[in-house]
Amino acid sequence: MADVTGKTVAFLLTDGYEDSELTSPWQAVTRAGASAVLVSPRAGRVGGKKGHSQTVDVPVAEADASSYDALVLPGGTANADALRMNGDAVAFTRSFFTEHKPVGVICHGAWILADADVLSGRTLTSFPSLRTDLSNAGATWVDEEVVVDEGLVSSRTPADLPAFNDKFVEEVMEGKHGGQTG
Repeated sequence: MADVTGKTVAFLLTDGYEDSELTSPWQAVTRAGASAVLVSPRAGRVGGKKGHSQTVDVPVAEADASSYDALVLPGGTANADALRMNGDAVAFTRSFFTEHKPVGVICHGAWILADADVLSGRTLTSFPSLRTDLSNAGATWVDEEVVVDEGLVSSRTPADLPAFNDKFVEEVMEGKHGGQTG
């Protein structure tokens, strides 16, 4: 397994996230040695669709991408829709691309990438209902378990999490990617 000791990974989400899309990657990065930090527009705790609840570590309005080595954007329709409507969340996400840092997106988590305007010329996957939105934002959408494009790691559903976790931890280990730009 890749060693990412000393790295810090931000997880950006709010209420309504897909529980396993937070917990599984969180466990993967921390088992590989990284620190994980929950960033949210919401204070206190956030709740998942199936009852998982977790304390917010940093408000997104105060978060700075330069403090983190990578970003994970879990899905969940309500979560993803709320984040893409939050200017601080969109700006925080865009910063990871301009700083060439790895970003992992699962399921509906990719929605915010269209609003962050970072998809032109990129290849990714997502939950199938996002295909048109992501294509209209300039991406090439493919139906694959996991897609890696210059530090952008994407998967379709919770069933893809084992492959997503492996590839995301690998990208975090590799660090900055010159082609990861917004």
